[in-house]
Amino acid sequence: MPPVTPSLSPPLPSGTRAPPFQLAATPEQSVSLADCAGSPVVLVFYPADFSPVCGDELVLFNELLPELQRHGARVFGVSVDSVWSHLAFARERGLRFPLLADFHPKGEVSRRYHAWRESEGVCERALYVVDGEGRIAWGHVSPPEVNPGVDGVLSALEALSARTSSREARS
Repeated sequence: MPPVTPSLSPPLPSGTRAPPFQLAATPEQSVSLADCAGSPVVLVFYPADFSPVCGDELVLFNELLPELQRHGARVFGVSVDSVWSHLAFARERGLRFPLLADFHPKGEVSRRYHAWRESEGVCERALYVVDGEGRIAWGHVSPPEVNPGVDGVLSALEALSARTSSREARS
């Protein structure tokens, strides 16, 4: 009999205000959504450091980081692991973007982003693009065993870039 996969929460709808957060990136530094005002933000929620699918997913974002940054995006991984675990994992995988610790209170930000798996006490595998005005531009929640890739994120960033260019052309 195949394992039962718990039903996934739908992502936050596009156009809604992104929930604010302030999470530790290192023992001495935290990052808030407000720090990123004016720039698109990519949030990559993932279940656990050092797991195979999570490692592959984050390495893919790392490889495409220059393309994401070309759209002005700031990229952050988010899980409930500690900053110490994140630092070791990022070092092992050569990640060049911050991993944020939704560690205490455990999963508080993940819950607000509909990216929490209560049964296991970990983040769901979820992706969000938040526009520079703090609104959800795109979101996706996938089963934990599935690496969702970056195509949806790139499409959302391209749409944001086109919208910004169109506004600037009219000004």
